[in-house]
Amino acid sequence: MRRKGFFITFEGPEGSGKTTQAQLLYQHLLSLGYPVILTREPGGTPIGDRIRAILHDPAHSDILPTTEILLYSASRAQIVGQVIRPALEEGKIVICDRYADSTFAYQGYGHGLDLDSLRLITAFATGGLVPDLTFYLDLEVEEGLRRKRAAFERGESEWTRMDQKELEFHRRVRQGYLKLAASEPSRWVILNAMEPVEVLQMRIRQIVEERLHEAYPGHSQQG
Repeated sequence: MRRKGFFITFEGPEGSGKTTQAQLLYQHLLSLGYPVILTREPGGTPIGDRIRAILHDPAHSDILPTTEILLYSASRAQIVGQVIRPALEEGKIVICDRYADSTFAYQGYGHGLDLDSLRLITAFATGGLVPDLTFYLDLEVEEGLRRKRAAFERGESEWTRMDQKELEFHRRVRQGYLKLAASEPSRWVILNAMEPVEVLQMRIRQIVEERLHEAYPGHSQQG
């Protein structure tokens, strides 16, 4: 039996604009009268936000990759159990800014941790919960980091411990994302993050509305 609700995630390297696109989609679906929530990883719960602060603090540059994956997974277990799964069971649409695929991209391909081990840890933390649809916003890592640094200097974004890693790490992450997307083409949608925000959002809305029409056949759009 298919679970209720619909789970959408946004993934991408630093500075890809995924947070902006997730927020725009959330506002759009609200305007159409869909039951929808927006959350993020790591964080999204009081416990998860405290873990996020530890993980993102540049002062904690000595965190080991194994510690990193366990902390991310602890935050993920909390948000899945406390926020995401209950919302899905209520029939809501859940939009999440990053989810488990970030672990495979950053800790797996970026740090080189064993992917099979990461799959076991992730399955345990999430209870096997996989998104229905994942958008990946792709761009060159140099451009992404330039955007992220500029946003930080404007006071619009944080500059985290992950942001300050070497370029080769970020390049491995990007290639990891592309491999993940290629392995599940029915779930992933790859978008060019160099396109204008409005163009990307229109494409995202079109894809989502087509999928929601199937998942919510009785929904009457409002607004």
